[in-house]
Amino acid sequence: MIETLIELLKAHWLEIATALASAGIGWFFGHRKARQAWRKKEFLDRLNVSLNTLHDGKLLIRTLLEKRCEDIFLNKVASETVLKAAGQTTSSDSLLPLPPADYWYYLNAVLNEISEKFADGLLRRDLGIPVRGETYLVCITCECAGAMRTRKLRAMLVQKRVLQQLPAEPPRFEREEHSTRWQTLRQLATSYASQPERFLELELCA
Repeated sequence: MIETLIELLKAHWLEIATALASAGIGWFFGHRKARQAWRKKEFLDRLNVSLNTLHDGKLLIRTLLEKRCEDIFLNKVASETVLKAAGQTTSSDSLLPLPPADYWYYLNAVLNEISEKFADGLLRRDLGIPVRGETYLVCITCECAGAMRTRKLRAMLVQKRVLQQLPAEPPRFEREEHSTRWQTLRQLATSYASQPERFLELELCA
């Protein structure tokens, strides 16, 4: 058996060496890319769903969920498209520049994740149990301005009426870097008024 193995190695040593070299090169560049992402604090392979609330004159930012892009969009090509679009956002427009006809498909995938998290509220309402419901807007962003601690793909979730009635004066912030999120919300309000197709509306109950 050992002799057979040696003969196979002699006959296919080039293919084996090529495969090992390819694996080694792939590991090296993958590891280097991960180190660079950590150094820059960029985690663009993940999607964070961020709830943005104005409460008693203060901006509150809370994470509802965070998953790998491929676990949300369920398609490698779709995930790669989102990542590419994330690299094209600017400090003046943090919304992902996707083809208008495609926004619904990407946003619907995010909506499904959010709806699953709040399914109990919808079921309680259907059963006649008192709940409170509110209409929200969701869009996909990649903030690249200001001093956010990490750069991620973020699905911004905000009450529709809040986004449409943002006060002219900035609210109080829990952290100084949250001023960037206020700038983003101002951008979103302007964009929703002129390009509503970049947003998706959903009702949540609790």
